[in-house]
Amino acid sequence: MMAGVKNVLIVGCGIGGLTAAVAFAKHGIHADIIEIKPEPSVYGVGIIQPGNALRALNSLGLMQACLAAGFPIEKYRYFDAQEHLLATLDLLRIVDADTPATNMIPRPALHRILVEAARASGVSMRFGLTLKSMTLDVGAADVELTDGSRGRYDLVVGADGIRSHVRGLLFGDIRPQFTGHGVWRFTTKRSTQLDFQAMYMGVGLKAGLVPLTAETMYLLLVTNEPENRWMPADRLHLLLRDYLAPFGGMVAEARERLTDPKDVVYVPVEEVELAPPWHKGRAVLIGDAAHASSPHIAQGAAMAIEDAVVLAELAAMSGGDVETMLAAFERRRYPRCKFVQELSRKLGIDGNLTDAKLCRERNERIRRDFATPKPRPHELTLSEPI
Repeated sequence: MMAGVKNVLIVGCGIGGLTAAVAFAKHGIHADIIEIKPEPSVYGVGIIQPGNALRALNSLGLMQACLAAGFPIEKYRYFDAQEHLLATLDLLRIVDADTPATNMIPRPALHRILVEAARASGVSMRFGLTLKSMTLDVGAADVELTDGSRGRYDLVVGADGIRSHVRGLLFGDIRPQFTGHGVWRFTTKRSTQLDFQAMYMGVGLKAGLVPLTAETMYLLLVTNEPENRWMPADRLHLLLRDYLAPFGGMVAEARERLTDPKDVVYVPVEEVELAPPWHKGRAVLIGDAAHASSPHIAQGAAMAIEDAVVLAELAAMSGGDVETMLAAFERRRYPRCKFVQELSRKLGIDGNLTDAKLCRERNERIRRDFATPKPRPHELTLSEPI
């Protein structure tokens, strides 16, 4: 029998790459991480950790640290633009009866937890470099990095995000596809009554409020941007204020605190839809590099975390048959990730309808379908084992 996977190169020091490193270490597999950024920093606001993400993190001993740094919630509420309640949903507790259904956490806090866990697991991290080339033969992956150094690994994992360099090396120029939506985010003081996730269904606009800590929350807004226009950095707060004008309640209160463009993060919503294979030889893609999804059901980070856990488990059992292992990984992960992509895309379209009559009908449908508190339908599917 061929030797099993003993050492792995992970390209990308984000959520998927760091989680993968910790997961490999759990199974006695050494991981090196390389990252094109010059330091281990992140750009972003907050991360929603639904029950399936918490379950995967719990398997690595990371869940409690995330819960301690975040804001657990049990309910999801729909409102119209003027904060008239449409429906209250009880979120599903997936981990166990005593663990909160969902955790909201500042992105820098999650990154710190993952970096510390990776370092404690003996993971090597190098910054300011990436892959220059790979030679993928049957027995190993020989790599050359952009600093001129070389290495030989049993497996290379591309966890380098939606514009993955590794994806380009493996499969050529596969570019993210723009969905026609943009997402705006703004971190501010938490409204004292906000102990749930709130979504406000407007006309051509969908706003949300997400508690992050006892003191903070973030406001999100999804807009229709069919031309994928460039947003001037010095006017982001003014543009967001204009977009938020139709909203009342807690959204309107948060709008009044928009005074600095540096507080606003805007990103166009893009997807990567890549049918298997996600691997070639001894190199494989995970997370956004393989299946970046729109954010409308908050499962992008969860899918990357699940990828990492499953890949490490399979690698530990591979016995050296890496090709068979990677094919099994794709069979387990592709249907689930495709389900998330398709449902998120559908909800994104539904949430940003521009016809006022259709929006009223949508809001009444939400009110009717969730008249009795219950979990969101997709939670039932994602509660299944990964």
